[in-house]
Amino acid sequence: MIDFNRIIAIIILLFALLIVSANIFLFNFAQSDNKHHLVEINRSYIDIINNGFNNDVSEYQYIKSISFIMSDADFVSNDAYVIRAYGGGYIKFTYNYYISNNVIVVNMIFIIFTVTILTILLYIKTKIIKPFNKVIEMPYELSKGHLTKSLGEEKSRFFGKFIWGLDMLRETLEQRKTNELRLLKEKKTLVLSISHDIKTPLSAIKLYTKAMSEGLGDSSELLCKIDRSAEKIESFVNDIIKTSKEDFLNIEVVNSEFYLADFMGRIFDYYSDKMELLNINFVIGEYENCLIYGDIERTIEAFENIIENAIKYGDGRSIEIGIAREESCCLVTVKNSGSVLPADEAVHVFDSFWRGSNAKDKKGSGLGLYICRRIITAMNGDIFIETNGSHLNVTAVLKVI
Repeated sequence: MIDFNRIIAIIILLFALLIVSANIFLFNFAQSDNKHHLVEINRSYIDIINNGFNNDVSEYQYIKSISFIMSDADFVSNDAYVIRAYGGGYIKFTYNYYISNNVIVVNMIFIIFTVTILTILLYIKTKIIKPFNKVIEMPYELSKGHLTKSLGEEKSRFFGKFIWGLDMLRETLEQRKTNELRLLKEKKTLVLSISHDIKTPLSAIKLYTKAMSEGLGDSSELLCKIDRSAEKIESFVNDIIKTSKEDFLNIEVVNSEFYLADFMGRIFDYYSDKMELLNINFVIGEYENCLIYGDIERTIEAFENIIENAIKYGDGRSIEIGIAREESCCLVTVKNSGSVLPADEAVHVFDSFWRGSNAKDKKGSGLGLYICRRIITAMNGDIFIETNGSHLNVTAVLKVI
């Protein structure tokens, strides 16, 4: 911003110097070229010499007044004049000095041009430079985990949506960080609690087994007590397993309505260039536009996960999106070549943290299709997977309004 202000100041200074220089040149040129009044003064002076003093100027265009003066002090005047000697005194010819129209035109052009340039620069500063400086540090701050400072609202036509998106990203990351800390705290609390609870039945088992080894007490009664303690430990273990299977992602879906054409258009715009760079044949089949019930942003997120999986686990030849209508539903299928799973594995693809045998050398978390299922079911839809020869099809069932 400081550098841009300096540029504006330099431009103003340069234009000011240019205007001053142009005016000096034009005035000098006009003054040297403006000799019409001298012609009239010479003609009037000759007439006075021949016919006597006459101060009538009605027949002259440039002479404003003619006066006879005796003292040098009367020479002082704010008007342009010429002095000629006459009869022991002086004749003072005051004349009109016309500024050339060229000077006025050139000055107006310079002023208009200067104002236009400054207006454009101020517009760039206000609408582009200032909003850009506002967000230039945000990605760096986000990468460092500084998530508390909001960008606020910005109505810039160039950066308004970008700033809003960055602020939404910041809020999402902040919310995820809060959820992660909460889950970490709950996990730690659970582990400490269960560890403490397990100690009691475990100590009892150790005590009863020691008593049995030393021949103390009734063996059948001790075995019953050991069994009851083991059941308590088993119950604690089941609690851990149940907690680990509970939903751990807070996925918010705001259901409304959107057009299928808008959704497919955004998918095509996002992936067409990427598929071309990867040399993958990307095809979207024909479809009839319809109104879909759901959250378009979340639907796009779900299909991005599906398509990214198709890119990652397919053979890189082709990815096809097919659309079909069945009663009150719209079936959108992502079909990719070279990614077939065994039947015993296909049933697990929507489980959290599950990864198939074809993912051994691929990076991933095993959450992509799990998130897809959560999103689609939250929109009253469904999702399933099937194999067809050398192709793998993932189909989402979307509700049609």
